[in-house]
Amino acid sequence: MPPPFTPLTSLLVDPAAARVHEEGWQSWSPSGAYALGATPYRPTNDNWATVSHRPGRTVPAGTFQGEGLLALDPGDGSPVRLWAAADPLHAVPSIRLTVREGRAEVSADGPVTEHSHSPGPDGIQGALAAWADGLGLPAPRPAPTVWCSRYEHFNAVTEDDIRENLTAMDALALPVDVVQIDDGYQSALGDWLTLSGRFTSRAGVAETIRARGRRAGIWTAPFLVDPRSKLATVHPDWLVRTSDGSPLLAGRNRGHDLHVLDTTHLAAAAYLIEVFAVLRIEGYDYFKVDFLYAGALDGVRHSGADALTAYREGIALIREAIGADAYLLGCRAPILPSIGLFDAMRVSPDTAPYRHADAEDFGQHGLDRAEFTGTGRQWQHGRLWVNDPGRLMARHPVESRERWAAYLETTGGLMASSDRLLSLDDWGLTTTRRLLGASSLSATSATSSLGADHQ
Repeated sequence: MPPPFTPLTSLLVDPAAARVHEEGWQSWSPSGAYALGATPYRPTNDNWATVSHRPGRTVPAGTFQGEGLLALDPGDGSPVRLWAAADPLHAVPSIRLTVREGRAEVSADGPVTEHSHSPGPDGIQGALAAWADGLGLPAPRPAPTVWCSRYEHFNAVTEDDIRENLTAMDALALPVDVVQIDDGYQSALGDWLTLSGRFTSRAGVAETIRARGRRAGIWTAPFLVDPRSKLATVHPDWLVRTSDGSPLLAGRNRGHDLHVLDTTHLAAAAYLIEVFAVLRIEGYDYFKVDFLYAGALDGVRHSGADALTAYREGIALIREAIGADAYLLGCRAPILPSIGLFDAMRVSPDTAPYRHADAEDFGQHGLDRAEFTGTGRQWQHGRLWVNDPGRLMARHPVESRERWAAYLETTGGLMASSDRLLSLDDWGLTTTRRLLGASSLSATSATSSLGADHQ
């Protein structure tokens, strides 16, 4: 059970002009600025509460809530106020704001610090950026340009698909640094070193990519375990448990439950290191690690470590295995506890070839959702890491592809194409070539120009 909320402050606001920024828990969690009369985006079922939001933190109606960060522009010309976790790496309190009779009442369920930022055109984004600057982190390394298999080939990707697109990017003279294999090469979540029937040699693919003068990248979900995997069958003691001894559930995806690898178990930790060491030896030096929220779920672990300590130690094991020179991209990761661990971070919900998904949850895939949260987190770019705003899809018939490409270009973040390259028409090819050639840090200060908040 989370601790009770303690009142922090009460401030006069202009109800018509004030804005509140909620920082969501993980990459996919809705984050952004709202008018006081707006209804913030909340999970629409228990599964999405786990896989896209912060589970166990139900928010009362009429309440704004940030996970470790909440900012308020009172709207009356007074300074922007910001409340932040006192120890964002290890303890992330929920911070709430309600409005009653023209006053904002702020409370939190853990230690926070309060900051103020002079009002100006950068507003809330400027206050968040100033807080990030105060952390004193080193500037992130520029991101490579990437081609990723995910958003064209999805889980059905084959070795032939990788080779076809590798040949195409040579023929089309596209400035791609990294060719990244996404989900689908492995036999099961957790069995990372066992291939699916669609691949014959992971090392062979990496060798082919590198022979073309490009870098090899690969996707994993290091903390997830498919209950049907060999790992779960042979090593059930490697799983995080609930208090009653059953495997901890990290939600459902792909039609089955998701379990969690307990990286505090010495043998499980050794396996995690082995996986990434093998991938590194095979020639991969760009790693997209996904579904990281699972490693930060509360549960019973072998060492007794709390969830955030176990999460950061698990990422440290991965970094140890791949080396300091490898590029590490986080996805679906708890935002504040990930500070200092990654080169780049996915900062919004999943990309999709359409604006609105059937799912009503704003933490699920769709271009509108990615733009809303990516805009709300623009302040992180160049300060905490290189922002990954989502994949470039320039093919026809991606919905409003021109708008999506323009948004990606404005962010200045990690640029990654995810089309079957031979399917691109003239506009798609020209746009892909131009955006891949842009610098990953060209828009560090792009803030208020990125669209409107939620009314």
